[in-house]
Amino acid sequence: MSLDLVTLGEALIDLPAQQAGVSLSDASSFAKVPAGAPANVAVVGAMLGLQASFVSKVGEDAFGMSIIQTFAALGVDTSHIVQDPAARTGLAFVSVQPDGSRDFLFYFDPARDLALHLSEIDLEWLETTRAFHYGSISLIAEPSRGTTLAVAAHLQGRGRAVCSYDPNLRSWLWPDDSSMRETALLGFAVADIVKISAEELLFLFPETQSETEAIHLLLSEYVNLSLVTVTDGSLGSRGYTRRGGFASAEGFAVKFVDGTGAGDAYMAGLLVFLLRQGPDTHDTLFNFSPLLKDALRYANACGAIATTTLGASPLGLSDESITALLESNP
Repeated sequence: MSLDLVTLGEALIDLPAQQAGVSLSDASSFAKVPAGAPANVAVVGAMLGLQASFVSKVGEDAFGMSIIQTFAALGVDTSHIVQDPAARTGLAFVSVQPDGSRDFLFYFDPARDLALHLSEIDLEWLETTRAFHYGSISLIAEPSRGTTLAVAAHLQGRGRAVCSYDPNLRSWLWPDDSSMRETALLGFAVADIVKISAEELLFLFPETQSETEAIHLLLSEYVNLSLVTVTDGSLGSRGYTRRGGFASAEGFAVKFVDGTGAGDAYMAGLLVFLLRQGPDTHDTLFNFSPLLKDALRYANACGAIATTTLGASPLGLSDESITALLESNP
């Protein structure tokens, strides 16, 4: 079976507080939500009609099975998730605090996805996909770092798939800022598309004084990049193409509940828009500038809708809900 999208990376159980506007210390109950940023991208892609698959490693335990069963029920191919008896599946407690920021507490023993080895990847199967997505969390340690970069390089070098990267920086998962910056930059070298927040962009390129300067440096240093989108929360997003294209799109006003997974929904929306343009994804990406504004609006809508429900799985996301939001904000 040919695939539209394969994502690779972390898989864990999110335990979001069921009360909004509280810290973890004040939360009284939690839901159980299988999650992980690349997994969320696959889920949204499947919700929007893509043939999507998720590759990871989980514990051979009840939570690992819950991840596999939940994502499969949402339409994602989970047959390439490895179950490992060596350690337990990771947990992440999260709450939305009064100021809208999120409070996290992780339990890893250690993170099973970081033990994913290249020998556990079916490269011949992967070559059937049109897009491959990964994030920086799988770059934190070996062997998953080498596995992730090798897979992206293999697909990109053969022109098989468009590769997309989300730095998705989470400082509490790294030893220090320096190692986070140095390692996260590795992901740009094998990417065609990057989604990055305005804050992450200036963190990764501290020698620059503006977003425009940072983008210029990014495109100069990483010659395979064709498209960079910069997300800016409720303000929307901006996009830059290698051929000089630029567009910006405002965010959408929705009833905010939880920002968890909004960036993943945005990333999935961007890939869905691209893949719907036709079979030659690389050619479409090369000539993407005229489509950029519409792509940003579509991705913004996906991200906005994802904030209207609690947890990382945007159950209210559909072609109908996206179209309704786009048409209500022409």
